This record gives sequence, C-alpha cells and structure tokens, in this order.
Amino acid sequence: MELLATIEIPQGSRNKYEVDHETGRVKLDRYLYTSMQYPADYGFIEDTLGNDGDPLDVLVLLPEPLFPGVLIDIRPIGMFQMEDEAGGDDKVLAVPAGDPRWDSYTDISDVDQFMLDSIEHFFNRYKDLEPGKYVKGSS
Repeated sequence: MELLATIEIPQGSRNKYEVDHETGRVKLDRYLYTSMQYPADYGFIEDTLGNDGDPLDVLVLLPEPLFPGVLIDIRPIGMFQMEDEAGGDDKVLAVPAGDPRWDSYTDISDVDQFMLDSIEHFFNRYKDLEPGKYVKGSS
C-alpha cells in the first residue's frame, strides 16, 4: 500500500514545525525543551484522521532528511502505539515507496532494533521538560 505523506520535521531537528491545515503553510510550533532531536523525518499521512482528530502521524526512514513541507510517497511498515496528554497519538513507521533500497523492509521487525529503540526513547522522553505534557507507548 502506498500513501502520500507531508514531512513537517526533518530528522535531526529540535524545531517542531506544524503545517497549518487551513493555509497549508509551515509554522514553528516550538523548539524542543529537551536536548533531543527527531530520530527520523516526521510528518503526517495525507487524507487520514487519527484518534486525536489530526491526520495520522508518520515517521519516514530516509538516508538524508527532507525539508518541511515536502511530499513523499511512502509505504507503511508498522506502528508505534502512543498516548499523550490529549489521548491516543499513534505513530506510523514508513519507508519511501518505489525505492528498491527499501524493498526488504516489509514489517517493523525488519528495522534495526537500535533504530526502533531510539524512536521509542525519543517519543517517551521528548516532552519531559514541558509542563503538563507527556507521552507513553511502545512499538
């Protein structure tokens, strides 16, 4: 299954960007309070709706980070079940669609365990210093 995703935050960034769904423009939401960086490109899957009322969140594994606002065809391979202060906030894990370098990734178990642990650790800790916010979950 191939889907279209919009990247909001490039891998390695501490800036949390969000697309304003009314204007389509990218806005800086905040600079992360912790010293952590996003472990993969992060954004949302177009034309979806998650339990939190927003499009489904997605992490895309890429060799180099994309820019905020870039569209990419993706192939989902798994999900991290997460919950934050507002409720369910699952994260889909995906790879670039149509790229033969990622053909062997068909399931979340194909991803290196260290990378999975890094993603889970990031989302379990990145809000630690923000008053009233939290995240918990697992792959």
